[in-house]
Amino acid sequence: MKKFVVMLLCLSGISVLHAGETAGQAEVRTLIEKAYLHGAWNEQNVADMEAGFHKDFAIFSPKGKEMARYEIADWVAGIKKRKASKDYDPNRSKVEYKITQLDVTGGAASARVELIQNGKLIFTDYLSFIKFEDGWKIAAKVYHRHK
Repeated sequence: MKKFVVMLLCLSGISVLHAGETAGQAEVRTLIEKAYLHGAWNEQNVADMEAGFHKDFAIFSPKGKEMARYEIADWVAGIKKRKASKDYDPNRSKVEYKITQLDVTGGAASARVELIQNGKLIFTDYLSFIKFEDGWKIAAKVYHRHK
């Protein structure tokens, strides 16, 4: 009976993970889904964003020969402003997604995420993560916008 209970507990823990996924990958996947995909995109829940993104997070993109930096504080402020607007449409930012790559090495991780809107691939995002004493945080993003 004891062996059966232990086996049952092990199997229930494994069922939470995607096939072949480690515990670290599962933690990062959960963070992507909660803080990024649902926090920043589908529900625009700034509390989830603030919990999952490091305070020094930034989106990096090219600006001519320079690199533009979009801070998390500015992103959160923009969402708050949009949500307070009388013209706010909660469906405007809804996306479907695919996490096509997820790599974890110790306390560092990266993910490739495809964002799809109205059946069309709109962004390929590359997210970086760092594991701190209080858990994983999204540290940075670079992306490609599909035309």
